[in-house]
Amino acid sequence: MNLHRPRVVALALAAGLALAAAAASTTSAKAAPPRARAAGGDVKVLYAASLEDLMNTRVGPAFHRATGYTLEDFPAGSSDLANEIKGGVQQGDVFISAAPSVNATLEGRRNGNWVSWYAPFAVTKLVIGYNPHSRFAHALRTKPWYRVITMPGFRFGFTDPKLDPKGVLAVAALRAAARRYHAPALLRVASDQADLFPEQDLVGRLQAGQLDAGFFYTVEASAARIPTVSLYPITEYATYTITVLNRAPDARGAIAFVRFLLGARGRAELASVGLSTIRTPTAVGRGLPSSLAGVIRR
Repeated sequence: MNLHRPRVVALALAAGLALAAAAASTTSAKAAPPRARAAGGDVKVLYAASLEDLMNTRVGPAFHRATGYTLEDFPAGSSDLANEIKGGVQQGDVFISAAPSVNATLEGRRNGNWVSWYAPFAVTKLVIGYNPHSRFAHALRTKPWYRVITMPGFRFGFTDPKLDPKGVLAVAALRAAARRYHAPALLRVASDQADLFPEQDLVGRLQAGQLDAGFFYTVEASAARIPTVSLYPITEYATYTITVLNRAPDARGAIAFVRFLLGARGRAELASVGLSTIRTPTAVGRGLPSSLAGVIRR
């Protein structure tokens, strides 16, 4: 009689159970891949260049960590972007404008029917940003801005009102200041074509010392750590809007981006650079995807 047989059988049974458990674990792993792999690819977002630093340093990385998607961004002046979308020069999934009115240029059959709805989601103020190493920096900190920018040799910049809503606000601010302070020299600044630069170049030109100051939004000045001067009591604001473009190459990724940006984590990134956000924006127009109902009101 083999006294060791029960132990051998027990060991064999234990080994068999272990192998079965390992096989089941492997099968389960194959059936349920890691959550990070559930989404991926590039989402192309065409947006107002005043958001460039914010998108590159904060929103893009946070969006990737949260969803697995990668932000493929293209910044430019809002009106310029709309023209490129309409002309077929640029194709994207999401469009972010710095003025609600720009969306109208992409609505309807005559404009290519690129936009059916949009949602205003944040507001930023127009300010003067200046180079702290400029020889005029002290004057900007201690004297009225509307006098300093007309001093001889002062290099000032803002965007083209034909291509960017910020340029429209800049001209409006200069004209309002000219009336309020009886300063006709400001009207000459408003009409000086030499002061006009593409929105995506303005921050770089200022930081490189090519400009003493320029008109910026608080969001871009904060993100780029540019010191600013308030225009108060003259106030001009920009309202950012977002939409998923019709015929977006990656509509699923576009929805994921909008949900992220308007969700708690996205709003926290926006607020970190001084943007005033709308907690639950209301859609303008028709055709809001049902999958966005949780972050945008109809």
